[in-house]
Amino acid sequence: MTIHSDHPFVPPEGDRDPLRRLRGRMPAPVTVWATGTGRSRAGLTISSVLVADGEPARVLGLVDADSSFWDEGPEAWVVNVLGAEHRFLADAFAGTAPAPGGPFTLGSWSDSDWGPVLGATAGWLGVRRADAPPRQVGWGLLVEGTIEHVEVGDADAMVHLRGRYQEVRPSGLA
Repeated sequence: MTIHSDHPFVPPEGDRDPLRRLRGRMPAPVTVWATGTGRSRAGLTISSVLVADGEPARVLGLVDADSSFWDEGPEAWVVNVLGAEHRFLADAFAGTAPAPGGPFTLGSWSDSDWGPVLGATAGWLGVRRADAPPRQVGWGLLVEGTIEHVEVGDADAMVHLRGRYQEVRPSGLA
C-alpha cells in the first residue's frame, strides 16, 4: 500500500470539470436554511443563495429537493448566515459530518415565527415562501421566498471558496 498526498477521489487535473472549477473560485455565503419547531425541525446548508432588495425583498436559493428541509415544502423558514465558528455545524447540516442527536443539538437555537434561529451568527432572515412555484435548475430546486424580517448579527460571515470555509473580515465596513 502506498500513501499519497493527493485526494483519492479527485480526478486528475486534465479530467476535472471546468464549470465546477470556476464555480469553486466564486465565493459563496454559507447559510443554514431551517424550518419547523421541536422535533419537526429540518435544516440544510445552502451556499447557492441570492438576496435581492426591492419591494418586497426576496431570497433565492438552490435547494436539494430530496433534503429533509424541503420534504414538506415549507411555507416559512430562516436563512441563518453562518460565521467562522460554525464550520462543523455547516458540515453537519450538509450531511458530511456526524451529529449524534441531529444537527440542531449543535449551537444555541431559538424559535421564531419563521423557524429555528441560530445564536451568534452574522445575521438571519425570516422568509415566507413566494407565490412563484419552485422549479428544477441544474441539479437543484430554485426556491424563492419573500423576506419579512432581517436581523444583523455581530459575527463575521463565512464563505465557501475552493472547497474550504473562509471567514470574511470586512475592514471598516458596517
